[in-house]
Amino acid sequence: MANANQLKALLQSHLEGDDSRFYSVAMQVAAHEAKRGHGKLAEELRALVDQAKANRVIAAECKTVPISKPRGELANLLSVSYPKARLGDMVLSSDLAQQLDRIIREQRHAAEILSHGLTPRRKLLLVGPPGTGKTMTASVLAGELGLPLFQVRLDGLITKFMGETAAKLRQIFESTHQARGVYFFDEFDAIGSQRGLANDVGEVRRILNSFLQMIEQDDSHSIIIGATNHPDILDNALFRRFDDLLHYELPDDAHIASVLKSRLSRMAVKNTSWKRLATKANGLSYAELSRAADEVLKTALIERAENISEKDISQALEERRKLSNRLSKSSQR
Repeated sequence: MANANQLKALLQSHLEGDDSRFYSVAMQVAAHEAKRGHGKLAEELRALVDQAKANRVIAAECKTVPISKPRGELANLLSVSYPKARLGDMVLSSDLAQQLDRIIREQRHAAEILSHGLTPRRKLLLVGPPGTGKTMTASVLAGELGLPLFQVRLDGLITKFMGETAAKLRQIFESTHQARGVYFFDEFDAIGSQRGLANDVGEVRRILNSFLQMIEQDDSHSIIIGATNHPDILDNALFRRFDDLLHYELPDDAHIASVLKSRLSRMAVKNTSWKRLATKANGLSYAELSRAADEVLKTALIERAENISEKDISQALEERRKLSNRLSKSSQR
């Protein structure tokens, strides 16, 4: 085994953070063992040193670039935030929770996965009705991984000038290499709609073709997320470019009860039936449930009420349903 001087040199270089010297001494130990006829041990030591070097390179590449906000042209294309949301903050189906947990675990072990020639999931497509948690998912992934969340501003990205949108799109993909983060394309169907639709124009096809090429060639360590309420109009070629497809649904009675109870149980009277309230709220989204709960809490604070009754919650849910129906009818006109 290593002699006393080599052991001291290993410890000293480790304490000083001198990786080059540490690797050098480790290779000396491997050579020493090879001379003593311990070929297998020497080979294992060399392999460990090589793996350590590879992990250091990958870890450096994966490191988040700290920035306060996008500058120059990117300021019109990206808005940045630093979410603190966690996976436990969301009410999810078991399948969706497992998918997100796996994505987070793969990202946390990205260096190890990449060192074996594999790729962690990082290109995600989220589909489902409004208010079911797609935007929250982007915040949770950023919060869990300690990354900035870059939201793509469609008003800055999509222009009427030929070729300009594709050029701006390229700037965003260049940013994924320069600043590691979660890049979130909301209302993704605006740039990913099917080629050949009745209202399709040549520029729409060019934008989609550019996106397909860029996301396929992207080899950064950033997470790229597209979210849409209309997966039926997305071009089929897009689905092959994403590592994972996550489906979001309206909450069932059990999840409705869980949301309401988690938000209101501290102030609700003891005989509140969350099951009964869930039946009345069926069809509302997670976002609508949260807004209804907030309305109840705000009213209680204004009126200095110590408790919230089941009737109070039921009325707020009914008001939210009526508002949702009016908005839905307006959007269909």
